Amino acid sequence: YTYLGYGIVLYVLVKLKELFVKPVKRSLPASDAGLPEVTLFITAFNEEDVIDEKMENSLELDYPADKLHIVWVTDGSNDGTNERLKTRWQGKATIHFQPLRQGKTAAMTRGMTLVDTPLVVFTDANTMVNREAIQEIVLAFQDPKVGCVAGEKRIAVQTKDGAAAGGEGIYWKYESTLKALDARLYSAVGAAGELFEAMEPDTLLDDFILSLRITMKGYTIAYCTNAYAIESGSADMREEEKRKVRIAAGGLQSIWRLRPLLNPFRYGTLSFQYTSHRVLRWSITPFLLFALFPLNIAILLLGGSAIFYGVLLAMQVLFYGLGYWGYYLSTKQIKNKLLFIPYYFLFMNVNVLKGIRYLKKKKGSGAWEKAKRAEK
Repeated sequence: YTYLGYGIVLYVLVKLKELFVKPVKRSLPASDAGLPEVTLFITAFNEEDVIDEKMENSLELDYPADKLHIVWVTDGSNDGTNERLKTRWQGKATIHFQPLRQGKTAAMTRGMTLVDTPLVVFTDANTMVNREAIQEIVLAFQDPKVGCVAGEKRIAVQTKDGAAAGGEGIYWKYESTLKALDARLYSAVGAAGELFEAMEPDTLLDDFILSLRITMKGYTIAYCTNAYAIESGSADMREEEKRKVRIAAGGLQSIWRLRPLLNPFRYGTLSFQYTSHRVLRWSITPFLLFALFPLNIAILLLGGSAIFYGVLLAMQVLFYGLGYWGYYLSTKQIKNKLLFIPYYFLFMNVNVLKGIRYLKKKKGSGAWEKAKRAEK
């Protein structure tokens, strides 16, 4: 249900809904004077290597220059990030810096006290945004029910992608499809957006917590495929593991902090989407997944149907075998995206289990070790 069934149910519900409810088409104000001011908010820690590319990308965005404010919050950075911004990009961006590093969430909260535009777009330093992104986000906010807009994440395709980048790219295509369907049914489940409120400093998934708390106030999250950010996949599976473990730990943390959302009598469709799309992935599903194999053997030994349970066991052995083969090929730097799928799927679920230990280890801290990205 978690990985296949929910997607099917969601697709059917969306089609049924759209038989009776047609989406409303909205448009931007006729002149630039009617457009709102927007802050492009970049939280960065030691991002010297991508400063120039990010600034060039930001200045090329199709939005009136006098209405787009570029803000960097670089707390704790001790490389050349601040110097690069001040020397080459002086007057093009505002820099907020303090020597103390408290983590991304704390930096966001501090930086937001210094922002006064009605709309804020959060973006990482290592992600490049398409030219029309700001216009598309502003357009989505024309709907008064929308309190947050989720852009699409895309993984840059390299000719020599390894298992990390290849697996992540395939996963995000699937995830983007689910997010788009979620938004068409009622609301996307996770993003970064407006209606900002301060979060606990040790929050690991700041964008997820922030956006879901917005929905708890009665707003929805719009999903905008025409506003997308492109980033490279992780450099290798060791670096990807850092990301996945932290995300899994953040997911478990989020389940506790967003526990009122588990009440379907209060949150209805949103509760159904949140539980199906997120909670199950980060909680019981990985445990049940790895319990299937020994349970299958036990049922056979206890006299279960040899044909039915024998076939299921053979399919599990094949899947785990393909996953191991994908792992072996990745260690040899051999590219085979078909085998990356079972490998990456098992890899993700193992890291959910590792996330429990990470959450205990990082308790009280919002800072983490960055995962290195693949070179372009």
